Amino acid sequence: MRVWFGWTIAGLLTAGAAMAQTKADPEGESGFAPKPVVAAERHMVAAAHPLAAEAGLAMLRAGGSAADAAIATLLALTVVEPQSSGLGGGAFALVHGPDGLTSWDARETAPAAAMPELFLEGGEPLPFLEAVASGRSVGVPGLMRLIEALYTRHGKLPWGRLLAPAIQLAERGFSVSPRLAASVARSAGRLAASDAAAVFLPGGRPLAEGESFRQPALAETLRTLAAEGPGAFYEGAIAEAIIAAVGREPRPGALSLDDLAAYQAVEREPVCLDFRDRWRVCGMGPPSSGATTVGQILGLMERFDLAGLTVESPRLWHLFAESSRLAYADRARFLADPDQVSVPVKGLLFRDYLAERARLISLVQAAEGKAEAGDPPWREGRQMAPDAGLTSAGTTHLSVIDESGLALSITASIETAFGSGRMAAGFLLNNQLTDFSFRPTGADGTPIANAPAPGKRPRSSMAPSIVYWTARPSQPHLLVGSPGGSRIPEYVAQSLLGLTVLRLDPAEAAALPHISQRNRGGVVLEEGRGLGEMREGLQALGHDVSEAPMTSGLHIIRIGLDGELEGGADPRREGVALGD
Repeated sequence: MRVWFGWTIAGLLTAGAAMAQTKADPEGESGFAPKPVVAAERHMVAAAHPLAAEAGLAMLRAGGSAADAAIATLLALTVVEPQSSGLGGGAFALVHGPDGLTSWDARETAPAAAMPELFLEGGEPLPFLEAVASGRSVGVPGLMRLIEALYTRHGKLPWGRLLAPAIQLAERGFSVSPRLAASVARSAGRLAASDAAAVFLPGGRPLAEGESFRQPALAETLRTLAAEGPGAFYEGAIAEAIIAAVGREPRPGALSLDDLAAYQAVEREPVCLDFRDRWRVCGMGPPSSGATTVGQILGLMERFDLAGLTVESPRLWHLFAESSRLAYADRARFLADPDQVSVPVKGLLFRDYLAERARLISLVQAAEGKAEAGDPPWREGRQMAPDAGLTSAGTTHLSVIDESGLALSITASIETAFGSGRMAAGFLLNNQLTDFSFRPTGADGTPIANAPAPGKRPRSSMAPSIVYWTARPSQPHLLVGSPGGSRIPEYVAQSLLGLTVLRLDPAEAAALPHISQRNRGGVVLEEGRGLGEMREGLQALGHDVSEAPMTSGLHIIRIGLDGELEGGADPRREGVALGD
């Protein structure tokens, strides 16, 4: 076989190490220097910042559960990675426990007063960044309700102990990381016009790498939550601060105290697909498009003979791109809040439907133009117009497993970096409602499934995943997830291909150069990864190829048949895997 791609796993890691010394990646992250796979026997946490991962590991070492560790990690991330997630945002969680697998939807909700024209003025959509900075973009934060549910169901340590690391980091301060400093600098213009300026632009200058960053207002909020419990977030002084921040000009939002008081995290059935008869891939269903899009990409690819294809095979990534193109066409038309729109989840992953869609893929030639959505079975209600809106990348992911086998895969977000830029009680508020379609109908007047509505949860791309061997359905094999906006399903699907078909270890899978085809044109390769020969191989198959930054943040844990743990953290960010 001719080798089109001039790289191997060892080669890409070596090249990445050299590049990290000469080129910072476009999101100001820590470059692509390789991170070794981490082994452990008892428990492990993999998260996006070393201080947050250390907070989680401390809970595991103290005899806490994986839920305790996840909560401590999430709260610490609010402090040390404020641009990506936090108290003012939401999350999705997959949880494997004694009773099997479940999933939790803590996605933000629109206010009861929200209307389909939420982001229209004069009949036209607001410019995106103007919508982001408005109070209209802020949904009811769901993270604390998720934390409450996880602690009630699986917590072991005293509640206050879980908040102690975050409180200490906020009160005493921590050294600003290269990633946080670069993110603040990149967003300085937008932050300067927000009430976050006083925190992230002290004295009018961006936070500098290495300086001590203290957040006394956030520490006070965390102390209140430690003393009064998670419910204190949704009533009293913290809730009033949220409503005041959302109600400020410009373009105040309609969020109310009643909206906050009414919010609940929803336990939902996970969405699963058997892949190549060996693995059962489970993820987050609607309102996330994660599980259906990941499942469709893998389900379409398994219709083809992948034997003999390697990480260097152009045909493998051709099939990946073509499968992603079709999956994103379905995502745009059908995925939305299942409590308000009928979403054909079963039909989208039905094997006969995937076989029919796979016939649209040629082994030797890229398809032309945009793909149209299919017609899956079990599709009730009206045909919806497509919404191909894309999401931003203010997101984080963590994977945790404890000695008893309790395992969690959690993706959390405030949407755009630094969210709406509005702050309340020391934390940033999300802009998740900009994940809705700005237009409520298509050009022909057909309703768009992901249009705003009262109490509705916007479509998400987050894809926390837990994978099982089909032969051992009671023991998780892989915990996977990533930030990355609307490319998250592709990042997760690609890493799963690496871990299963290509037999890579978690660190290698997290470091794979990215390939994207979201049905918005041609194939996009990750910029700066030396993929010239990959470009040639895909162009030979008829693809229009370009390059763009793709800063994933994969945090992977693999559980072996003997229970041995291996962890991998994405080299594009500063995260780590830690365990004993």
